[in-house]
Amino acid sequence: MKQNLWLGLVGGLAALFSLVAFAQPAADYAREKKWADEVIPGLVVGDPVYLQTPRGHHKFLALFTPVEGHKAAIVVHGMGIHPDWGMVGTLRTELADRGFATLSIQMPVLAADAQSAAYRPTFPEAAERIAQAVDFLKAKGYTQLAIVSHSMGSRMSHVYLRGKPDPAVKAWASLGLQQDDYARLKLPILDMYGDNDLPPVLAGVAKRKRTLAAGKSRQVVIPHADHFYTGHEGEMVETVATFLNDTLK
Repeated sequence: MKQNLWLGLVGGLAALFSLVAFAQPAADYAREKKWADEVIPGLVVGDPVYLQTPRGHHKFLALFTPVEGHKAAIVVHGMGIHPDWGMVGTLRTELADRGFATLSIQMPVLAADAQSAAYRPTFPEAAERIAQAVDFLKAKGYTQLAIVSHSMGSRMSHVYLRGKPDPAVKAWASLGLQQDDYARLKLPILDMYGDNDLPPVLAGVAKRKRTLAAGKSRQVVIPHADHFYTGHEGEMVETVATFLNDTLK
């Protein structure tokens, strides 16, 4: 009797904790709004648009820079930042200067002190946001799409591409990918990193290279560059643009 009572109590507590965890949003939407309130007033290049996810009907910020033609890049930033931050802003504006429309999207963020492992529950919503970005660009007439991602954004993009990606997505420029590789992915991939990158990025170099299966895939190291390509932004953009020109027709 006591054992049954104890098992029932444990089961009830587990169910309660599951409900509480389920009720909590994976992403910090209030922090996203603060980012948007900071980014939009200072925007010089591109237009702010809001896309909506099926999950919870959450609207998230995207920065759209249109160009003529049918080629476009979805820019996916790293952990805890916004779609115009630093090197991400450089990518979205300078790729547009090189003939690619860009849509830089706000990815799920957590509290400023959250560790990378805490982001895993946000991955399903991150994949949904990328899917919404694809739909937006297709509706604008862009038919040759690429994903250009960095760091945690590359892990989030990996989740999208391992699911059921839209056939309009023809290539992936993956910068600073940690913990994952490219097994079972068939689209052309640029695996780029700096030779002063983070230890987890450098530790996976050989494995990532072995799993680059599709034609036109390549691995490129930027000499002397850190994880954020500080001081090497020109080489970063040029490498990505060359890859996109080779893979988007």
